[in-house]
Amino acid sequence: MRHDRANWRIKFQRAACAVAAVATVAAPAAHAQAMIRGPNLNIAPRVNPHVDANIAGHVATSVGRAPPAVRTPSLTSRLAIRPAFPTLRTSPNLYPACGGASRSSDGECADVLASDGGKGTGGLAGKKSKAGGPRRNTVQTVLNTQAIPNELIAEIDGSLTEAQADALARRHGLTRVGSQNFPLIGATIGLFRITDRRSLDVVSRELAGEASVRSVQLNYRYLLQEQKALPESDSLQYALEKLHLPQAHTLAHGGNVRVAVIDSGIDAKHPELANSIVESFDALGSSEGPHVHGTGIAGAIVAHGKLTGSAPAAQILAIRAFGQAPKGAQSNSYVILKALDYAVGHGAQIINMSFAGPKDPLIERGINAVATRPIVMVAAAGNAGAKSPPLYPAANPNVIAVSATDAQDHLFTASNRGGHIAVAAPGVDVFLPAPDDKYQVTSGTSFSAAFVSGLAALMLERNPALKPDEVRATLMKTARDLGSPGRDDLFGAGEADAFAAVETVIAMPSPPLAGTTAPQPENTSENAREQREIPPVRSLTPQVSTMASEKPDTDTAVRPPAR
Repeated sequence: MRHDRANWRIKFQRAACAVAAVATVAAPAAHAQAMIRGPNLNIAPRVNPHVDANIAGHVATSVGRAPPAVRTPSLTSRLAIRPAFPTLRTSPNLYPACGGASRSSDGECADVLASDGGKGTGGLAGKKSKAGGPRRNTVQTVLNTQAIPNELIAEIDGSLTEAQADALARRHGLTRVGSQNFPLIGATIGLFRITDRRSLDVVSRELAGEASVRSVQLNYRYLLQEQKALPESDSLQYALEKLHLPQAHTLAHGGNVRVAVIDSGIDAKHPELANSIVESFDALGSSEGPHVHGTGIAGAIVAHGKLTGSAPAAQILAIRAFGQAPKGAQSNSYVILKALDYAVGHGAQIINMSFAGPKDPLIERGINAVATRPIVMVAAAGNAGAKSPPLYPAANPNVIAVSATDAQDHLFTASNRGGHIAVAAPGVDVFLPAPDDKYQVTSGTSFSAAFVSGLAALMLERNPALKPDEVRATLMKTARDLGSPGRDDLFGAGEADAFAAVETVIAMPSPPLAGTTAPQPENTSENAREQREIPPVRSLTPQVSTMASEKPDTDTAVRPPAR
């Protein structure tokens, strides 16, 4: 018996050791599986501003406008300052609201949970899986991050009266926010808001079943592409030298070329923009004052006070389409289409679009309609970084997409990449006007696009017959190669060169008019001598105050290398 008890004890000890060994081997495998499990992100719902599109846009036209006094800086001088700036707050406007690694091939935030729980913000409550966790819903994520909650856009029969359109909305539990005919696309578009807790998907299917409704889509959200940053470059007007603007301004200033700026509000009273705003339109019908982004964009194009824009004599058609919001100014499909329609109807030769959003059927339709006209379209590539899919309208093949570079010719870290990038331009720590006679240091592909819009204005001044595809081809052909040899997805064809582009279009033969002979090629050197006398370089000592006001420490002029 004692022997049997000893044997039993030995067997028990061996079994216990075997169990412990199995547990020891199994533990690391369970840990590794936990490490590769998808993250459980808890993202707070976005706060979306209400844009009242039912209010007619406001138009303001400049009366008795005198052309701005344009002064060209010396070709042998460089404007340079080293101011002591206060700390600037960083407020990136990235699109969509998730990291690049979390985006699908369509730009959707594929690994972010729906945040509204089906409580009236346009989504469904997340269903429980067998494991007790919420199910990923990519479609729902798109509704939360890329579109305005509870709003739908529909193309409706143009013969419907307002009463009939309202009756259509009531039949489906909707409120008609606004509707109008858009000559640009030859359609009547209505904006509708859901008044109960039904999902956008359910309501859109029901509305699309109406005989008087031709199409239904989401009201997509668009964000301005700007980031505030501390100045690091030696010269806050380094863009002048990088783009060879002083040389280009001996040939052209963008005179009589109309550039539509679809953006936030512009401070038309700023000294840098004096007499440059020829007409204004508020697509929001709002009472908001000027905004820092729109004012900066206009300044990058036409500044002619203490700063110099890329086309200081161009005419700005100021179109407010972006309103204040907690996360930065934003707009939507319906308002953007109103802005495009107005720009085309009021003589825009260039349309600057320093914003980004998802691929939007309605806006794509508008962009393609603009492309049938001799209008150059320029857009910011976007500030969503290396892993972002292409953003729109820049990714539309009819648009000149612009990425951003810094003073050392490095790509802006947040700049989008892709095969659609045409050229690059300075967009990091650029010095621009801000509302209330102030100035700002800011970054983003928004401002790179604005500089290139100005370059297009210089080209059109010297050769008004240029077609949009010729403008694009010339900008790419004359660009200064950066990065890998040849065209690449970071810089496109390279950094734009204003002087080389203008010289090229001057040499291009203009089409002869009916009953006349073709004009002889113009002599570039003679044209340069015909320009106005170049005054001495200007002092660049404005009071800079984005968050606070401090004067620059120094004001030095540095001579650039000879071209």
